[in-house]
Amino acid sequence: QVQFVESGGGLVQPGGSLRLSCAVSGSIWSMGWYRQAPGKQRELVARITPGGSATYTDFVKGRFIISRDNAKNTVYLSLNNLKPEDTAVYYCNAGFLGQLSPWGQGTQVFVSS
Repeated sequence: QVQFVESGGGLVQPGGSLRLSCAVSGSIWSMGWYRQAPGKQRELVARITPGGSATYTDFVKGRFIISRDNAKNTVYLSLNNLKPEDTAVYYCNAGFLGQLSPWGQGTQVFVSS
């Protein structure tokens, strides 16, 4: 069973940056980062193929960068120019709904002054 351990979250001021990491216990193809804000449904943030091609949701495009190190089974999400509305628990998983494995605990990102 594929497992995910997210890390790197924390409290940051608006305009700040964070780098999230996702350690994957097993090999997986396309990967995605998701987030869930309080009172809202989980949503896809970014997706990356095994070869490194990335796509982003409009509300993070130009600010976030998804990357992966296949040799280390690790996926990253660089969060830049953070906004309060980016506050959420961030999760990693397969990049497509039909390929999802059980969710990890996620890592909390707080963007506040």
